[in-house]
Amino acid sequence: MVNKDLQFASDLRTAITRLIKKLRKESPTGLQLSLTERSTMSLLYQHKALLPSELAAMEMITNQSMSQVLNHLFELGYIIRHPSETDKRKVNISLSIAGENTLQQFRHERDEWLAKAITEGCTAEEQLLLKQVIKPLTKLVDFK
Repeated sequence: MVNKDLQFASDLRTAITRLIKKLRKESPTGLQLSLTERSTMSLLYQHKALLPSELAAMEMITNQSMSQVLNHLFELGYIIRHPSETDKRKVNISLSIAGENTLQQFRHERDEWLAKAITEGCTAEEQLLLKQVIKPLTKLVDFK
């Protein structure tokens, strides 16, 4: 029984990983950014403003690596740096309007591709199965 469970877990992991890779390729806008840069933009969108050290911790990378990510995003005009109101030595990072627009654009491109793939590639029964699997997949994501 355990062997079957491991095989199922492996098959699920493989399918999800392949889908994620495919989705990344289906966003021309997102191709100019690394996975960490896109993820950083998503965190900034979600939290509105964060310190570089907070972003580094959330992304599980060094402060130095995050500094490089932020420098690239700043060069592209996707983030804004502003001094902290409570501690002038600290700098808060937030998305610029261009950054928000870009994030929304590559999300839209991926959603469009996925909706088309589901509609054209899956039967009505398979589409229903996919809708039903969202809740258990979310539980897996939230599992600690």
